[in-house]
Amino acid sequence: MFLWFVGTAILSVWFVFRDDRFDYRLLIVGSILPDAIDIFSGGAWVMHSVLASIAALAIVMIATAGRKPSRRRLLALPIGMFMHLIFDGAFASARLFWWPLAGFSFDDAKLPSATRMGPNVLFEIIGAIILFWAWRQFGLSSPTARQNFMSTGQLRSKTEGLSK
Repeated sequence: MFLWFVGTAILSVWFVFRDDRFDYRLLIVGSILPDAIDIFSGGAWVMHSVLASIAALAIVMIATAGRKPSRRRLLALPIGMFMHLIFDGAFASARLFWWPLAGFSFDDAKLPSATRMGPNVLFEIIGAIILFWAWRQFGLSSPTARQNFMSTGQLRSKTEGLSK
């Protein structure tokens, strides 16, 4: 799954923060990072534990102490990782989500999205619909808006842009 994680992360963060300076590129990376790493490691592993997202958040906070612009931009990565856990339903497996508090063994745990192959098709369609909405909402048919997104990661709502 790809579109589901990207679309739900963008939609959720946009509705919660409405921050013109938020870096959605890093959010997108964070939203697919847990599956990308765990798939290459052979199955569900540390990246689907809340500990990995907390560690990423702590690293960003420590590494960017006193550098507010860098912190603002880099916080998008752990936020995306947390969004992945939510929209993947990783919390449904206590052994995986609470690792190592629930034990150290993963016992060949499967990726949460791999355990529900049927609904994944529906989730990907919903993700595509959300991304179509985002394309229109943020005016990404405009080359200027696309260039701004590619260079800064920022998305500006067409309707918000008119009221500013």
